Amino acid sequence: MAVNKHLVEVKGLKKYFPILRRWRKEKTYVRAVDGVDFSIDQGETLGLVGESGCGKTTVGRLILKLIEPTEGEILFEGKKLAHLDKKEIHPMRRAFQIIFQDPFASLNPRMTVSEIVGRPMEIHGLVDRSQRDERVCQLLESVGLQREHLSRYPHEFSGGQRQRIGVARALATQPKLIVADEPTSALDVSVQAQILNLMKQLQREFGLTYLFISHNIGVIQHISDRIAVMYLGKMVEMADKKALFQSPAHPYTQALLSAVPSLNPRKRRGEVILEGDVPSPIHPPSGCRFHTRCRYALPKCFEEEPLFHQLEDGRWLACHLHS
Repeated sequence: MAVNKHLVEVKGLKKYFPILRRWRKEKTYVRAVDGVDFSIDQGETLGLVGESGCGKTTVGRLILKLIEPTEGEILFEGKKLAHLDKKEIHPMRRAFQIIFQDPFASLNPRMTVSEIVGRPMEIHGLVDRSQRDERVCQLLESVGLQREHLSRYPHEFSGGQRQRIGVARALATQPKLIVADEPTSALDVSVQAQILNLMKQLQREFGLTYLFISHNIGVIQHISDRIAVMYLGKMVEMADKKALFQSPAHPYTQALLSAVPSLNPRKRRGEVILEGDVPSPIHPPSGCRFHTRCRYALPKCFEEEPLFHQLEDGRWLACHLHS
């Protein structure tokens, strides 16, 4: 029997949020995600990077079916998720979990660690109450915590420890896919490295697949196998990590990488300064959405939207400069 290499496939994914204005008869929308295509292979880490407001978190929540898409398809292990109701999606939810950005806000302050990590197991019928604490202890040890932490509450831990609890909770249902939504942005730099190394170790141990969302291109470089770059609801480039960092093709990707500091003066990139602000997702620019800030913009870029297509070297790109 053939095995589907792609764990997740996304085709033409869109999410428009309506804006309610009483004095207007016409409906307006925030085009948070506006036609996105990509796939995630089993066992890999796809890094999703872009400026705040580009739609990367919305993509993650759409894949987890926390919000419904306006248009497009999401396939998990070849099964379409878009039209499944609550009863049909419930058995599948144990296969994909999320690690949230804020490790304190995402934990219930009235629940102990045993309850926080053990509740998902009970909901999906993986253990009964008599077995819960033992299984929770195993998960805590796998993320670097101890049995003595079982009866403690979230406020009794540091930020890094709280995020480890969040990681343990995500592992509780034995998932195949974990969406990590800025899991290190609220932590100190030294603690960030510990959490990233922990996630890589757990990936090898449990055979996990990650969609790692971040605005920090340095963090994305450390943990990802492939990297997808988003700008204003669109994918602009997607490539293997090594290829992307050695030769970024899209002007926006070049600008992102130029902001990464380098300790080696011989390897420093030329600085690329983006002028102006990100356009409104309510009324995005015509043609290429990046043309208002691109120093290489052609007349064609103002009128015609570039297709997201695959180049000979395997990378995917949406740019008229390389068409």
